[in-house]
Amino acid sequence: MSVVITVAPTGPIATKADNPHLPTQPEEIADAVAQAYAAGAAVAHIHVRDANDRPTADPTIARRTMDFIAERCPILIQLSTGVGLDVPFEQRAALVELQPRMATLNPCSMSFGSGEFRNPPREVHRLAARMQELGVKPELEIYDTGHLDACLRLRDAGVLGAGPLQFSIVLGVAGGMAPTAANLVTMVNRLPEDAIWQVIAIGRTNLQLTALGLALGGNARAGLEDTLHLRKGELSRGNEPLIQRTVQLARALDLPVASVDETEALLGLSTPPLTAQPY
Repeated sequence: MSVVITVAPTGPIATKADNPHLPTQPEEIADAVAQAYAAGAAVAHIHVRDANDRPTADPTIARRTMDFIAERCPILIQLSTGVGLDVPFEQRAALVELQPRMATLNPCSMSFGSGEFRNPPREVHRLAARMQELGVKPELEIYDTGHLDACLRLRDAGVLGAGPLQFSIVLGVAGGMAPTAANLVTMVNRLPEDAIWQVIAIGRTNLQLTALGLALGGNARAGLEDTLHLRKGELSRGNEPLIQRTVQLARALDLPVASVDETEALLGLSTPPLTAQPY
């Protein structure tokens, strides 16, 4: 089976002071995504920033970023509804009204570094149902073992839409699972049999756990959101080198890299309706 590679170019935390190649403004993000697409990425996981480079759920900025990306390449766009710890849930949730092909769905509240990532259960259920109405595929981000069970309860409630469930197993966030091979294997073994999944390894274990995820049958995500370095002591000069490295990993394992069309089929993406009722 082909491997889907996702680029995560920006994220909510790093700044240009951490890595000057981090894209933060709409055209910068779109240029970075286009380069990643040319290197082999089929999905773009998008966070947006305001004019001062702070995380924002401003729909105008998000729409502009999506439009700039679409002008440059046909990559599939996945908007993050995580946005940033200081952005209220209702503002984050409203981003799905832009009807991207995919958006993240974080099932649980949790400690996140020195802050709190708030995802109230009733609001998460409501957001999942709204995404189903809009035809927006949820990417279920699970940071700990109980998060998987919360997702399965949403599935059983019938609000996660058609097609295979799509999971991101996030390792390395302070407050979530430690970035170890044992934790990854445990979570993979607990996923539904038909689930589509990728590992998101934060920081210094990014390369090793991405390689392990590919070997275990998962997809892969790469980009400056997850690691600022190409190798120890060397900042990555943008997102493209990280995508190229991930493509090389897949090919070394004799795994073909999925095109956009193949990714649509693998993820069971639907075409969003032209009109929808307000959230």
